[in-house]
Amino acid sequence: MQEDKEPMFDAVDTLTGSLQITSAVIATLKINADKMKNSLTGDMLATDLAEYLVRKGVPFRQTHHISGAAVKMAEDRGCQISDLSVADLQTLHPAFTDDVSAVWNFERSVDNRSSIGGTSRVTVEAQIALLKKWLQ
Repeated sequence: MQEDKEPMFDAVDTLTGSLQITSAVIATLKINADKMKNSLTGDMLATDLAEYLVRKGVPFRQTHHISGAAVKMAEDRGCQISDLSVADLQTLHPAFTDDVSAVWNFERSVDNRSSIGGTSRVTVEAQIALLKKWLQ
């Protein structure tokens, strides 16, 4: 056997084992939606906050740091990032306005990810349909 084939066979063995484990996990998976919702925290929306500022014309290389500063401010105050007032956020950048409250919506955050492989409901449903067709 040629030396270059061994990594391919190793990869096949690893993938086969991983698929068996994944199948068992999915078959026994029990989703607790209430527990999942109760585990959501505002800092999970830090990227959404950065994207909010991008839509206001602030370059992402800056919004990334501003969003991080907002997370730190909330942590220092012992509150959720969504509990910060517009005035608090404006100390970090003047582009924040009252409409920032729309950022604090987890369902909207998920649905905003609509590129291929994204988390939006429409995208996931399209992926499921594609996989069902592929399996037939």
